[in-house]
Amino acid sequence: MLTSFHFGGGSNSWRLVIFLLVLAILSPLGIILPEVFKAGDAWGEWGLETIQEMLGFVPEGMKRLADLWKAPVPDYNLGGGGSPLVVQVLSYILSALIGIGLVGGVIFIVVRLQQLLLAPPKNRRLK
Repeated sequence: MLTSFHFGGGSNSWRLVIFLLVLAILSPLGIILPEVFKAGDAWGEWGLETIQEMLGFVPEGMKRLADLWKAPVPDYNLGGGGSPLVVQVLSYILSALIGIGLVGGVIFIVVRLQQLLLAPPKNRRLK
């Protein structure tokens, strides 16, 4: 049950926040390392063209579903296609922070709703 997690200001909460911030700061390694080692695209960030080059074909399921989702910020890059590495790195970190905030917000809402719905009848109110 999610209700056992405490959303107070305890040291465990701060450890989690610091851990998530470190992960957000490290997130651009996926574009920095391939750039440093001249390895091409970040692992797993391939488009249909790259898949074609790597495998010699594009699986039918990928072709069919490739246009199903269009990212709000393509390639996590706020600067556009040919932007400098610094802009790409900052865009990756910002994307990570936005993602952490959205997921954290959803978890917070789910926990609050769970607390509300599972509370004894006389205590059914948000604190």
